[in-house]
Amino acid sequence: MSFKTIPTYFKFTKEQRTGIFFLFLIIVILQLVYFFVDFSTVSKEYPEKQKWLSLQSEMDSLKMDSKNSKPKIYLFNPNFISDYKGYKLGMSVQEIDRLLAFRKENKYVNSAKEFQNVTRVSDSLLNVMAPYFKFPDWVNNKKQNAKFKEYTSYQNQAFAKKEKIVFIDINEATKEDLVKIYGIGDAISSRILKQKELLGGFVSMEQMKEVWGLSPEVIENLNAHFKVLALPRFKKIEINNVSLKELSKFHYFRYSLAKEIVTYRSMNGNIKNVEDLTKIKGFPVDKANLIGLYLDFN
Repeated sequence: MSFKTIPTYFKFTKEQRTGIFFLFLIIVILQLVYFFVDFSTVSKEYPEKQKWLSLQSEMDSLKMDSKNSKPKIYLFNPNFISDYKGYKLGMSVQEIDRLLAFRKENKYVNSAKEFQNVTRVSDSLLNVMAPYFKFPDWVNNKKQNAKFKEYTSYQNQAFAKKEKIVFIDINEATKEDLVKIYGIGDAISSRILKQKELLGGFVSMEQMKEVWGLSPEVIENLNAHFKVLALPRFKKIEINNVSLKELSKFHYFRYSLAKEIVTYRSMNGNIKNVEDLTKIKGFPVDKANLIGLYLDFN
């Protein structure tokens, strides 16, 4: 390239000069716009969004509270503790099994110390569990136990002075008669009378064990003053004629057992005695003789 040809590059026609001018003008305008116009996006505030954000903060605080809070433990009778509750409180399987084996013997623990003796839980675990134990009113503290022993001793001495103890028929007992026994109040006496009405009458003092809230000590005291002197007069259940619906209403028969009895009756003929009933699946064999007194096998 020679220097003589360079000037030719700067020679423009009228139209070209006009185009260059407008191009330059556009560049200047764009530069001014870039420097003086704010291109940052303006965020629009939505009331719904603000409300949601405020609720979200509350939810986050509630979640934190729920994580930090501990489940509330209600008072309970340790004699009826379940496997799950015992596990949640920190008891081992062996400790729970010891308590269940003890209860199968129809025995009760009446203090935190007795609970530890039976289950062999550690002192530290006992200190955690004991504040939640709730025993029946008459065994709440040692003073009541001492009062119970003193009262029983006094009663034994009083009755010992008599040549013959006069028993009251449990089926003739009134609420006033029952509340005279230490450990029996209005609630438990009402349960005993309601159970008698449900059965049509008691046939054995062993049925006192079926009344909820009666401890072995109170039952023993009941046996010292009450007996079944004569079988009550009630309409016996005609085991070979009664319907499934009526049979399932009997206190000792659940619907499933009543159904098994009806099935056995239809397949084998009339049920002749209690021994036949013991062959039926689910029948409470340990109460067979007692249940038999309520049944008519004719």
